[in-house]
Amino acid sequence: MSLDLTGITLTYPDGDTRLTALDAVSLHVPKGSVTAVLGPSGSGKSSLLAVAATLITPDAGTVTIDGRSTAGLTRGELAELRRRKIGIVFQQPNLLPSLTAAEQLQVMARIDGRASRTARTWAMELLDAVGLADQAARRPHQLSGGQRQRVNIARALMNDPTVLLVDEPTSALDHERGAAVIELLTRLTHQRATATVLVTHDRTHLASADQIAEVYDGRLRLTGQGILDEEAQRTRS
Repeated sequence: MSLDLTGITLTYPDGDTRLTALDAVSLHVPKGSVTAVLGPSGSGKSSLLAVAATLITPDAGTVTIDGRSTAGLTRGELAELRRRKIGIVFQQPNLLPSLTAAEQLQVMARIDGRASRTARTWAMELLDAVGLADQAARRPHQLSGGQRQRVNIARALMNDPTVLLVDEPTSALDHERGAAVIELLTRLTHQRATATVLVTHDRTHLASADQIAEVYDGRLRLTGQGILDEEAQRTRS
């Protein structure tokens, strides 16, 4: 139950040439760990997340999720893989204004064809895990920014994903609320044994990461191992 990117190269058309967004990038994210990804704007961070989420097919290289390579999968198979194995926490929560916090989660289960009663129970468990069980009946406008982001995280966990991809989750929050969101993501990653990739611009979040990677001009290098050591990997495997 891990995420592996191996030799990922991704290019985009740029006039008569092609612009390299990712240049032979390889990254191993073990289950139960957080890999923080840093880099300036335009460095390739968003492209990395899009490839890991199987939203973009790279020019070269392989993406392996939970031991399964995505090479050769059809659009339908990739969509099913995303639905069942990947959770995405977007920078902005983008919650549906007419739905309560619980309904935001339940709609994800409905898309996956799961029974409404089971989905309700699971949604309440997740809201409890992010400290919002008492806010289940509230709509987005009745929640604070930090609470909306916690609903966003719970929604991403609704399909019990193997891989959790998080894009700048604290960009719209103050330092205190941002720190709380990062602590929550770290705790849930360890509890639910997800392979989590956290794209962030805030270096104060790095203390919570098990592994640190930096992306510059499409190239990735590991710059720190955080608390991810051999013993921790054995414990979580």
